[in-house]
Amino acid sequence: MQGPVKKIAAVHDISGIGRVSLTSVIPILSSMGVQVCPLPTAVLSSHTQYPDFYKVDLTQHLHPFIEHWKELQLKFDAIYSGYLASAAQVEIVEHLIDTFHTPDMLVVIDPVMGDNGKRYASLGLDLVKEMQKLITRADVVTPNLTEAALLLEQPYSAHNDLATIKKWLVELTQKGPSTAIITGIPETPDNKITSVVAYESKTDRFWKVSCHYLPANYPGTGDSFTSMLTGALMQGDSLPIALDRAVQFISQGVRATFGHTYDTREGILLERILKNVDNPVAMGTYELLD
Repeated sequence: MQGPVKKIAAVHDISGIGRVSLTSVIPILSSMGVQVCPLPTAVLSSHTQYPDFYKVDLTQHLHPFIEHWKELQLKFDAIYSGYLASAAQVEIVEHLIDTFHTPDMLVVIDPVMGDNGKRYASLGLDLVKEMQKLITRADVVTPNLTEAALLLEQPYSAHNDLATIKKWLVELTQKGPSTAIITGIPETPDNKITSVVAYESKTDRFWKVSCHYLPANYPGTGDSFTSMLTGALMQGDSLPIALDRAVQFISQGVRATFGHTYDTREGILLERILKNVDNPVAMGTYELLD
């Protein structure tokens, strides 16, 4: 029986401090009318950019979670995977997909592995190899520039030209996903404009959405972006409209936060902008690339 609202299984960690992972995923998707069923991969005292964080790896508990959900005969409209605490968790996410997959299900993989040209110190190279396997199960994959380079085993550059980005996007879809999106692409030498570029293999179309860059680094913006994008797709938006909504939402969050004297490690002031999740799109923002 179809429930009154759509349901998503969200495979992410939960951090006590910092608006990242489940502390972003749940409020955004809930505000968009989606029931979030969290499958927590780890519990952390804070996200990993704080020093000396405490982490509880939940790998051994995930299969019993899934088996209980199976006994309850749950039906999911989407599965959305983000931060995995270890390479061993990839097989568990694959099992989750196999257990609950239906032909009309949306599978979104955000391959959280690194940023700014570096792999996160808490994650090993074995996770990169396993993540290369996991994205073959996705409908939508949303790496940042660093993660795209890791997935494709390409050298990282902060200033790849558009032809290279388009080539990478096609190569990502050739691994399985029908849609690939690369985030955080500097568009100008002075980094004043940043872009998100997407490729939809079913239509053979490239889309780009750009925004003005402010000189601040807020952890969790990737989680918020992919959560907003996923919610928009579940609401029935086209890919370019979903991209537009997600980029606008993150831009609002950065601008709402930037003027404050504030520990940027806590992330964007999500509480200030949640009411905007269903704001109409400013039409004409997205571009169809040649």
